[in-house]
Amino acid sequence: MKQELERVILVGCQLHDDDERFEYSMDELASLTETAQGEVLVRLSQKRDRIHPATYIGKGKVEELVALEEELEPDLIVFNDELSPSQIRNLSSQLEARIIDRTQLILDIFAQRAQTKEGKLQVELAQLNYLLPRLVGQGTALSRLGGGIGTRGPGETKLESDRRHIRRKIDEIKRQLKTVVSHRERYRERRKRNHVYQIAIVGYTNAGKSTLFNRLTEAGIYEENQLFATLDPTTRQYTMPSGLTALLTDTVGFIQDLPTTLVAAFRSTLEEVTEADFILHVVDSGNPDYHNHEQTVHKLLAELDVEDIPMLTVYNKRDVKHELFVPTTPASVLISAFNKEDLALLGTKIQDEMKKEMEYFHLFIPSDEGKLLAELKTVALVDSLKFNEEKEKYECRGYIAKEHPIYKQLRMIEES
Repeated sequence: MKQELERVILVGCQLHDDDERFEYSMDELASLTETAQGEVLVRLSQKRDRIHPATYIGKGKVEELVALEEELEPDLIVFNDELSPSQIRNLSSQLEARIIDRTQLILDIFAQRAQTKEGKLQVELAQLNYLLPRLVGQGTALSRLGGGIGTRGPGETKLESDRRHIRRKIDEIKRQLKTVVSHRERYRERRKRNHVYQIAIVGYTNAGKSTLFNRLTEAGIYEENQLFATLDPTTRQYTMPSGLTALLTDTVGFIQDLPTTLVAAFRSTLEEVTEADFILHVVDSGNPDYHNHEQTVHKLLAELDVEDIPMLTVYNKRDVKHELFVPTTPASVLISAFNKEDLALLGTKIQDEMKKEMEYFHLFIPSDEGKLLAELKTVALVDSLKFNEEKEKYECRGYIAKEHPIYKQLRMIEES
């Protein structure tokens, strides 16, 4: 049975003269609303020097909103910025429909998308931290047991209890998360010990990361033209053109003005990026705001302190690229994730970038070292391997990470 869409009015306040950026953020709010199963009836916006401290928008606009609500009878009114507890309280006293802000909307989508135990705990923690100071402002709204956008996740019965109960719940979730995170850390340490090359895919939400991930690894994870289609990090094996086996991790999408509660809560999810040997930054070349998306991702990566990790920018969706699109970095490649030749080109490009960080070798390996030769293909970038009749040895050229245990073995062969 198809889920009935909730009827929604969007409200935004433009503080700067950048009309295009404001329009884009309202478009994004509309996309977020659709992703959360809402139908946008109308958008209401106002230009102001600053947000109204009591009601977000000015008195006249609030009256306009009240009239619109009477006419359209929406289920929900979504505001494009984070509202303070007093703003929610003041607006609720004049409006009938439920009121939520951009942060709650994003949290709601995350609640729908979370699959793993860690993902669910992270969302619940972020929602409870967000709701704690707003319990007074939303008293009546939270006691309705209806559900709907902005109320999914922890469940209303918990939220209508007192603050002490919520604080206890937050402490309990943090304790559970510690256990889950330590499991993840042990798993990561094991991967490090095994010296497997790790590549993390990052990018703005809906840039095509999961599609690319699926095409490279045939993983079959959820991919959809929606914001935040992926929430939990997924790791799969990826075999490069040379034969080297790497681990590829798909991560949660970045978004501008990501709620602060979420940045903190999802740090452990994004830690996959901090452990990577290489980063693939996927950008939607068909999006008119692609440059801002790039900046948002770079800013968040800087916060994660991963600027030293080698990175390749993958401009995706070249078949629908924007007419004004111009690559902003030379370390980039323009592809379509649905094109096999493009994926092969991407694999080669990744290898070229990896070689810059690796050590070159040119060796003659004895023919009885079959195990070493087989292993070399999966742990090093082998450019050529052929049998040399004269020396009765295999001549091998390629690149390997200095940290890999086999590197020492190769050096010993070279010196013998």
